[in-house]
Amino acid sequence: MGENLTLSPRSRPGPPWAALMAIVAAALIWSTSFAVTKVLLKNVPPLTIGAIRFSAAALILALLVRLQKGWRPVARRSALAMGGAGLLGITAYFGLENVGVDMATAADAAVIVAAFPVITVILEVAFHRERPSPPRLLGMALAVVGVWLIVRQSASSGGSHRLLGDLILLAAGVAWAAYNVVARRTSPGHSPLTSTYYQTVAGALGFVLLSPLEIGEWRTPTAADIGMLAFLAGMCSIAAFVLYNYGLRDVTSSTAVNVLNLVPVFGLVSAVAVTGETVGITEGLGCLVVITGVVLGAGARSRPAEEHTPRAAQGADDGRDQVTVQNPELEKK
Repeated sequence: MGENLTLSPRSRPGPPWAALMAIVAAALIWSTSFAVTKVLLKNVPPLTIGAIRFSAAALILALLVRLQKGWRPVARRSALAMGGAGLLGITAYFGLENVGVDMATAADAAVIVAAFPVITVILEVAFHRERPSPPRLLGMALAVVGVWLIVRQSASSGGSHRLLGDLILLAAGVAWAAYNVVARRTSPGHSPLTSTYYQTVAGALGFVLLSPLEIGEWRTPTAADIGMLAFLAGMCSIAAFVLYNYGLRDVTSSTAVNVLNLVPVFGLVSAVAVTGETVGITEGLGCLVVITGVVLGAGARSRPAEEHTPRAAQGADDGRDQVTVQNPELEKK
């Protein structure tokens, strides 16, 4: 029998295009969630949206994950690690983001979110000992500038809580960066569907525990509300997260977060296509700058201070659905 070899992201030459395209697809899906959530917020409070959205997604994933051939529950340690990632990337991030966006301006939110890759780089250096190359740092900087060009006209003086909203958005950035680092460490050896399942269960539980804080705002959802919640659960909470977790297997956390700067570009394109809005020269230039920054950052390679293999990729773990590649030379023997 041949030896199973688990390939690490840095063992593959060149940019992992399949992983990058998966993250681009996730960004495209997530770009639709802002408009849907904004409409939902008129009738359903934010924490309750999270509880319904991710609880429904968890139930669907519970069925889908068991349809995988040979699947069985992962070891408790791995389940807790993936659950911790879910609490960071689902409960903490989406909860803080909703509150921050409500208090800050739309322009503030977009630019701060565009700066998330910088926060992620800091955590990568601390935990993965990865040093981003100059082209990658330049790509991140260009993406921030491009996002600012797209949204700068929406900037306003904001209310009295604008600064607090900005700080909350920065806290959301730390939560999202931590999610990417933890998810990347726990994903090797598990299918993207399995990782997403355990993350979603934990994230949904966090929202369920918090949602009673809004009990005074609860009201019966309309048929349209239910349809939008179903879209958020199926597309934005399942499809997008599975694609994103697939991409995290082969790219660094900061690269993945930098690709998400395409979200405002997709949002602008959809606004033109669906509502017929016009785009000025500045916004168009901003889109080109964002795309340039994302491509530049995605094509650059990190320079590890020392070779580092996530613990989850070392050896087998009870209940782990290994994703491996057969070595054809050893198979012949």
